[in-house]
Parts: sequence; C-alpha cells; structure tokens
Amino acid sequence: MSTRPSEALDRGATPWLLAAALATTLPHAEHQPFWLSALAAALFAWGGWLWWRNERLPGRWVLALLVVVACGGILFEFRTLFGRDAGVAMLVVFMALKLLELRSRRDATVVVTLGYFLLLTHYFYSQSIPTGVWLLAAMLLLTATLIRLHGGPSAGTAATLRYAGLLMLQAIPFTLVLYLLFPRVAGPLWGLPQDAHSGRSGLSDQMTPGTIANLALTGEIAFRVRFAGPPPQRDKLYWRGPVLENFDGLTWKPQIARSRPPQIEPLSPPIAYETTLEPQQQRWLLALDAPGALGPEFALSSTLTATSREPLSQRQRFALTATLDFRFNADEEAIALRRNLTLPPDGNPRARALAASWKAADPDTAGLVRRALSLFSDEKFFYTLQPPLLGEQPVDDFLFATRRGFCEHYASAFVFLMRAAGVPARVVTGYQGGEANPVDGFVVVRQSDAHAWAEVWLAGRGWTRVDPTAAVSPARVEDGIAAAMPAGEPLPALIQLRSNWLRTLLFRWEAVNNAWNQYILGYNPQRQRELLARLGMPDADRRKLAAALAIICGILLLAITAWPLHQRPRLDPAARLWQKALRRLARSKVDCLPWETPLALLQRVEHELPALAPAFREVVVAYLRARYSGIPDDLTTLRGALARLP
Repeated sequence: MSTRPSEALDRGATPWLLAAALATTLPHAEHQPFWLSALAAALFAWGGWLWWRNERLPGRWVLALLVVVACGGILFEFRTLFGRDAGVAMLVVFMALKLLELRSRRDATVVVTLGYFLLLTHYFYSQSIPTGVWLLAAMLLLTATLIRLHGGPSAGTAATLRYAGLLMLQAIPFTLVLYLLFPRVAGPLWGLPQDAHSGRSGLSDQMTPGTIANLALTGEIAFRVRFAGPPPQRDKLYWRGPVLENFDGLTWKPQIARSRPPQIEPLSPPIAYETTLEPQQQRWLLALDAPGALGPEFALSSTLTATSREPLSQRQRFALTATLDFRFNADEEAIALRRNLTLPPDGNPRARALAASWKAADPDTAGLVRRALSLFSDEKFFYTLQPPLLGEQPVDDFLFATRRGFCEHYASAFVFLMRAAGVPARVVTGYQGGEANPVDGFVVVRQSDAHAWAEVWLAGRGWTRVDPTAAVSPARVEDGIAAAMPAGEPLPALIQLRSNWLRTLLFRWEAVNNAWNQYILGYNPQRQRELLARLGMPDADRRKLAAALAIICGILLLAITAWPLHQRPRLDPAARLWQKALRRLARSKVDCLPWETPLALLQRVEHELPALAPAFREVVVAYLRARYSGIPDDLTTLRGALARLP
C-alpha cells in the first residue's frame, strides 16, 4: 500500500524524529534491564542506518515478529505487561519499533505523541533538577519536531527551534497557574500503589556486625533538619531509630512485646526543629533524643522511638521538638529490666568471665560502665570500616583478638559485657551528628552518619546513653566520621572532600536541591491551602478552584491572543519612505492598487501623469535599490529622490 503524496514524510524530517525519540528514551536506560536497552539501541541504529542509506523500511511481518519477541521478553522479565516498569518498557520498545515504519506524517505524529508520554514517565523514577532540565530540552526538541513536520523542508533549523521555544514560553504562565491552583492530591504524585516499596531503604531494624558499616559507605542524604534557633553541638545530635533488645549470639533485634508508654522527665528546655525525611520504607522518624509531643498520626514507643502509622515511602516533612537533657523511665518495669539482662545460654565465655570478674571486684553499676569504657579507651582498639571477619564467638573474637570494628561492634560488645555483669543494657541504632550547610542553614544527615550506641539502666537515673565508640574515637562524635577514620578507609567521596571551593560548590548544589524539594516537590495540599488563605481564599473548594482556573487561564489566553493582534507590523526605513511617496502620489489622484508592484505603478504613472513620471521613476529606482540592496547610501538617495517628488 503506497502513501499518498500529500501524506508522505519528507526525508529531512527523519533526523528530527530520531533525535526526539532518542532524547525521550535515553534516560530510561538507567532503569530498564540491559537486554531491553540493548534491543532499543539496536532498533535505533537500524532505523538511522536505513535513513542514511535510503534503504527500504522492513515489512509489517518483520515488525510484528519484533513486537511479539519484545513483549514476550518484557512479560518474562516483569511477569506482567502492566504496572510502572513493564509499562515504561513497552513504551520504549514501541518508540524504537515505530522508527522502522516512518512512511507518512501520521507515523511521525505517533512518534511525537509517544515522546510526550515518555516525558511523563521519567518522573516515576526521578523528580530531581537534572531530570527536569533534561526533560525541558527534550520537550523543546519534540515541539520543534512537530513544527518541522507541519512546516516542511523550507523551515530552517534555527527558526524551528526559536518558534518552539516561543511556544514553550507562552505556556509558562498557564503552567504556573495550574501548578499553584490545581487541586493537589495527597501522597506521591508520580507514584503507583504497587510501587510503594520501590524506594531505597536506609537503617534496618536488625543489626549484625557490618550492617551499619555497609550503610556508612554511601554519602546519600538520609534527612535534613532546620532548627528554630542555633543548632546544638554535634556531640548532642543523636537521632534515635530502632532500639534492639533481643540478642541470639549474632543478631540484635527489637522486642515486639508492648510495654507502658515512656516516662520522660525533661531537665532542659525543649528545642523546636523541622525535619525533612527522605523515603526509607520504614516507620521510624529518626527524631532527636528525647522526642517531645507528637501529632496524632505518630506514636512514641516504650523505648522512645518515634514512629508513623505507615512506612515512609515518600519525602515528608515533620515539625518536632526535643529535650536534650532528660531522664527516661527512672521507674522501669521489672519485666523490661529482665528482658535487657537476657543473653544466650552459652557462647563467648571469655567475655562472660571478664564481666563476672568486674562484678566481683566492684558491683557498683556506674563503676562497671566505667570499667568497660576504660577497656576500649586504654587498650589498643581501632575504629575502622574494614574490620576482619569474626568467628563463632563474635564478642570474644572482637574483644580479645581482632579489636578492630565499627560502631556496631563496640555497641554490641559493650551491651554484652553489661548484661553479663548484671546491668540492664540494650543497643540503640540511628544516626549521630550532621553537617550544617552554611548556604541555607539546614543540618544535613547522611547515611554515612549511621550509628549505634548503648543504653544502660541506672537506679534513680533511668535509661542512660553510653556511646562506646566515643571511648575509642572521640572524633567520631565531636567532628564526624571523616575526622575519625584513618587514611585509606573507603569513605564516600562526598565525605572526603577537602577542597574548600569544592565543598562550597557541594553546599550550594545541595541547598538548591533542598529548595527544589521544599518548595516545588513539597507543594502539598497543606501548602496550597496556606497559599490560598494568603490570597484571600481560605475556604476554597474544588468548585472555587475550577472557577478561578477558568477565569485566570481565560484572561491569559485573551492577553496572549490580543497582544500580536495589536502589534503594528514594523516597516524597514525603505518601506516607510515608499509609503510616504505613495501618499504624495495619491494627492495627484493616483492610488497604488493592492496587487500593483512599483514597476507596474510606474508604467501607469507614465501613461496617466507624464509630467510626474521622471521624478517618480527616480523614486522607484532608488526604492528598489534601497529595499533589496541594504546599502545605507541607497537609502540616502531614496530620501533625496523623495524630496524632489512634487
């Protein structure tokens, strides 16, 4: 079946379509399986080669076979043809295959339409600033391609891109109005229900030797904090996560049994702060010790861990308070104390014997704590991200053999010694410290700040924080992990930056990203209500918003339409002088007809007004030279000829 000449696609439009298709599909290579990206790349290369060689496009049976193979591969890979990942994979394949049947403008229009759909799918995976910039450029290219399809080969590249840019600029006011006034939805705008757990997890609710060390190897941001006043000292910043009470000899786990609500006695004024938590697929809020009053949607466990009802699958912001100096459960339940004395029936005999000797020498609880800390500070223990592997007796191996470990090694060994000595103790995991960004004032807490410490129960004082890592490496708590690690440790590159200008550049970039997250991506229903209240619409419902949108968009449309209509066409100087000559000629009862050229008008003047013809001929010749030569001297000649015209 041949394509009618009016619908045929000109050869010069194909490179535009190839470029637009590549721009909209290329970022998906990061999220799609390798075989799918390789297949799409091969199809793109095939389409480009056919265009370059001016070869015949493959037949429909070949394309049908490729569709079946690609869909079968997607079904095998994702076990479905629906959902986010499978759906995006289908769009990528269809885009690549459509480039192999570009026979008409209809086919080209389908490619452009698929490109616009693919632009939206990128926000399923990333809503960052680089993604937005890339998609703006891709949208410009798509729009220019659409203009090129309708403008034909005569449309130049620069003019086409300029016209596409003008169209996008005209769309900005509408985009802004729709963004601000269109009813916001609760929850992630670009997420799907089945993808609720697709984000990256952070801190776990279990701890074995190496788990926190592995987490500390990434410099990704865990959360940002903005204090109402000056930030506290770094050694006061303990961000509480899961509390681990059960130990099976290797792994620490939380206690599932419920206890009474925590009894907190503040010993210092509360401080207010706002935290923006990155998606972590966990329920804990990582609040600063000790958390203050929480909203009804949150809970405070008996171990002082602040939690939400649902896992945090999207970036969220919370307003919290904390008391840095406090007493916690000074009158603890007996069952909780017994639970935090429990150890496996056997294992680690040397550690048990050491704790028993301490207790026999000095049964005072505070003295036992000091003995354990002195062991870490006085003996040759080393703080490292690369500890050696431990054997069947991990605590004994660490205390008496390797003596190299990360925070979880020290916290686990300390709690084991305390329990063996008859002191209730448990492991607390979370984050410690944070780095203040001087650009926007936020304290940035990274995954590399993940930490584990201990709590012991002291009579009259309740649960008291003890950080064994601080006894081995005080710099870890006071100055951060980068200052505590010796040279050669596998810290993230962001943490090891020493150059001042690079760190300043990093701070500025993170501040820009934070502003993007806070004010653009964080524009939720609550913020929209606050904005509408400031604009005089405190009780705006969907009907009022729809009416406001219609009125404002209508006004914008009228303004954009009316502006060019009231713009007078700009005439070049030669044309303005020619119009002046025509007005003088009209006084002699000779009008220039709309279709008449200067030379045709000259012939009519020679016939109707022979006396005026020589002077008018001089004007016509001077006008034609000035109009089409662009030489300034010709324009001067035209002015002189016009002055001599009666």
